[in-house]
Amino acid sequence: MNKLHLNYLYAFKLVAISLLLISNSLNAENTVSNNLGMIFVKIPAGYFQMGITEDERQVVIDEMEKPDFDAFLDEQPQHKVNISNAFLLGKTEVTQSQWLTVMENKPGPVKNWQQENWQALPVVSISWYMAKRFAEELSKMDTKYNYRLPTEAEWEYAARAGNNQLRPVPIEQLNDYAWHFQNSGDIPHPVASLKANAFGVHDMLGNVWEWVVDWYAADTYIKNITTDPVGPEKGLSRVRRGGSYHCPLFQTRPNYRSANRPDTNYPVIGFRVVASLKQSAN
Repeated sequence: MNKLHLNYLYAFKLVAISLLLISNSLNAENTVSNNLGMIFVKIPAGYFQMGITEDERQVVIDEMEKPDFDAFLDEQPQHKVNISNAFLLGKTEVTQSQWLTVMENKPGPVKNWQQENWQALPVVSISWYMAKRFAEELSKMDTKYNYRLPTEAEWEYAARAGNNQLRPVPIEQLNDYAWHFQNSGDIPHPVASLKANAFGVHDMLGNVWEWVVDWYAADTYIKNITTDPVGPEKGLSRVRRGGSYHCPLFQTRPNYRSANRPDTNYPVIGFRVVASLKQSAN
């Protein structure tokens, strides 16, 4: 490992330690750190209501500046889903420091890398292919864990954090948990700078969009797969979730679905990863 890479690794670990000190929402037994200092929250197995009810759809339509009465139909029908196994989800989005340590390059706007707090900013301008490659490279570097993108169902389950309402907190409290267009200044913010949700995960809503592994289809929920759904086998676009610092309120909620071709790399798109023990580490 060259000197430059060691310097990146050192900076990366300092940021990881800082993030661990920032957040005390979970007990130590509910989090793990990998050998690079990334922090993961154990999300318990359980059931949740995935999607949106018709009454909720009407509420969200009313939140739009120009109401679209045919919007959000791909979030229906709301249906009960079982996440049958606990999983380890990144406590935050992947940061610029983490990306630089693993991938040794600097994607996204130059100004993001020139800020004093650049290490803690979420990495952006990441395509689905780039996010997948990061997970693959991190898996090679780590002796204990493998990494992947979360499924769409895992993502929504973690974002809801045990709450099956339209949002996991009242909209009047959303500013305490999510960076969106009305409170962000239209810029990304350091990860974990707002409150964690009830599972102890930060920034599931707002700040940056997050890729998930699933292909997108408008009729996914009609098929009503109720245990560990993984989306269609093929498609043209991959799903992204959560909204961003540039998004209005109607998009800043756990059940909102968006999608793009997997080579899309807008400066509002990032990601987080799921960790699982390697067989040799069991």
